[in-house]
Amino acid sequence: MSKKIYPIGIQNFEKIRRDGYFYVDKTALVYQLATSGSYYFLSRPRRFGKSLLLSTLEAYFAGKKELFSGLAIEGLEKEWKSYPVLHLDLNAKKFDTPEDLIRLIDRQLLVFEEKYGSVSSDVTIDDRFVTLIRKASEKTGQRVVVLIDEYDKPLLQAIGNTALQNEYRETLKAFYGVMKSMDGYIRFAMLTGVTKFSKVSVFSDLNNLEDISLRRSYNELCGISEQELLDNLGDELSEFSRSLDLTESELCDKLRRYYDGYHFAPDTAGIYNPFSLLHAFKNREFGSYWFATGTPSYLVELLKRNRYDLDRLAHEETDVDTLDGVDSVDTDPIPVIYQSGYLTIKGYDAEFGMYRLGFPNVEVEEGFVKYLLPYYANVSRSKTSFEISRFIREIESGDYDAFFSRLQSFFADTPYETITGLKPDRDTELHYQNVLFIVFRLIGLYTKVEYHTNRGRIDLVLQTDRYIYVMEFKLNGTAEAALQQINEKQYARPFVSDGRQIVKIGVNFSSETRNIEKWVVEG
Repeated sequence: MSKKIYPIGIQNFEKIRRDGYFYVDKTALVYQLATSGSYYFLSRPRRFGKSLLLSTLEAYFAGKKELFSGLAIEGLEKEWKSYPVLHLDLNAKKFDTPEDLIRLIDRQLLVFEEKYGSVSSDVTIDDRFVTLIRKASEKTGQRVVVLIDEYDKPLLQAIGNTALQNEYRETLKAFYGVMKSMDGYIRFAMLTGVTKFSKVSVFSDLNNLEDISLRRSYNELCGISEQELLDNLGDELSEFSRSLDLTESELCDKLRRYYDGYHFAPDTAGIYNPFSLLHAFKNREFGSYWFATGTPSYLVELLKRNRYDLDRLAHEETDVDTLDGVDSVDTDPIPVIYQSGYLTIKGYDAEFGMYRLGFPNVEVEEGFVKYLLPYYANVSRSKTSFEISRFIREIESGDYDAFFSRLQSFFADTPYETITGLKPDRDTELHYQNVLFIVFRLIGLYTKVEYHTNRGRIDLVLQTDRYIYVMEFKLNGTAEAALQQINEKQYARPFVSDGRQIVKIGVNFSSETRNIEKWVVEG
């Protein structure tokens, strides 16, 4: 069996095909796109194959038939015409000023203008784009294909800087709007990005754009489905499983838990994150590959600015209008969190048009929640994993006093901003609930945790091999009253015949000290 060459970090279709890299065949869907419409928009998380998709479309529209030998499209396409392709990429590392965006587009336009021509009277990038499309079509006798990758990168980098974002918005609105006015010269256009800045802004002049981000028929356009994994990587499963001393079935279950679980439309097959999956197969080990490539801090800033209750992340509900656009980041962080890949569709209520969201898999949940902790608690990023592992050891050994002392240190000296016009008690409650959610969600990756929140209190059951902890947290009450509630409401009753030791713990959190004031134990 010849060893596969995994195309990690390679986004050029021609290079993948000429140099013998492994390729999951998406060309039937590429053909479907090319023959059933002409203007598309696709939102997918970073490192999900958007750039490779556009590169595949570029090769197809350039008529490079030889690159598609043995792929599905070979039996579908009969003509193989060659069109002029204008492929622009806005994935610059830094956009700090309006000039940065102009400069990036200018550099790319110059390359195409050298090939197809320009006119000296054009000054703005949108005027030059108009001329370029017309000249490319006139010179080749074919209509033009326009592909724009990471269309939203400048807008994302400017979240939090309203003036700069507005400048970028106006520049891009005029630039992208050219495609509407030049419709007669354009055969096909596609824009991709992580987020969708809704049609009232960037795309308002491009209202003929078909958004396929939530379209069921294109759920598998990027990423790798379970069937594609088995069809393409089935032979590698046995070697991978042996290297980890697992059965193939156990390996598949673990791969599913760690990297599968993305749904880009309701009632669709789960999609694996291709970046992490291919890294795992290449390295023969599990890791936080996608997460390690960087989480933007603006996501956390959005959560904190909107005073978001993190417990909702596990079972957020929203409608299609909210999910579909990110112009409301100042009032709702969920669209950008979803579109960035940290939440995915878990269910859909057709009667009310409501989507249920949640973490797609273990890699994302563990990575994101660990990432959040230093922003909410007194712990450094480098110590987060160490501190969580100590929590788990203390819980597993029954050392609950050490556990709660450590939890106290998490609350101590935490940066704390009082929001004007809101009650300090409510601020404090949200703060302590968010820290507890993060800690117990991370512990829950290794033990069984049930966690419920109500105004002013939290009840929690935490199960290990030897112990069952039944906890009640109160805000500005008493630890004794919390323990009394556990007994009066018989929270421990379902576990009396379990055989493990039951430990009941009442905890009180003080808004005055913004910390755990006392805990009492019965067990």
